[in-house]
Amino acid sequence: MATPKQRTERRADALSRERIVEAAIEILDAEGEGALTFRALAARLATGSGALYWHVANKNELLTAAAHHVIAGAMTEATRRAPPRKAIRALALGVFDAIDAHPWVGTQLNREPWQPAMAQIFEGIGVQLQALGVSERSQFDAVSALVNYLLGVAGQNAANAREHAPLADRSAFLANVAAQWMQLDPAQYPFVHQIAAQVSEHDDRAQFLVGIDLILAGIPALR
Repeated sequence: MATPKQRTERRADALSRERIVEAAIEILDAEGEGALTFRALAARLATGSGALYWHVANKNELLTAAAHHVIAGAMTEATRRAPPRKAIRALALGVFDAIDAHPWVGTQLNREPWQPAMAQIFEGIGVQLQALGVSERSQFDAVSALVNYLLGVAGQNAANAREHAPLADRSAFLANVAAQWMQLDPAQYPFVHQIAAQVSEHDDRAQFLVGIDLILAGIPALR
């Protein structure tokens, strides 16, 4: 039974939507989407499920709010006063790192492309494309190419990290891929043989930015 002091502390520690979202993120990061239930969330916050429903209608709304919280943090930390190209690279890398740290975010963003977190990403990159002089009729295609690449690579990277973490396992996995490629017939796969050694040595973040730069290199054609 709770003591009078415990009951007083619980009343003083007001439940808010922000606290609920932060607790949900903790569960999602530690145990994945399957572990996020209102019962588990209520237990973590030492409250009843009814109190949660006062702030959040359902799990889908909670996932949307959690993804928005994570992406908002990534966008805030990214460079906003840099020249457009550097700003796009910073924003893209910020979202890439956010999905790497919170793998469930990538799944949630792809599940509902109309949610606020996606609008934030499109807005952040889109205004920079406007600053680069991309024509109005080409802006949607350009921002879509960047966002689709960003989410695709970030999501795949996060999935690989979950499957082959920790780092030692990732290194061993990539070394095994390189070794298998080297066993292929060099006459039939000369290019694969040439790049095989780079597979086990590459840096995911650096390689991701190379892709962003390749897309940005084509921007002048859209002016």
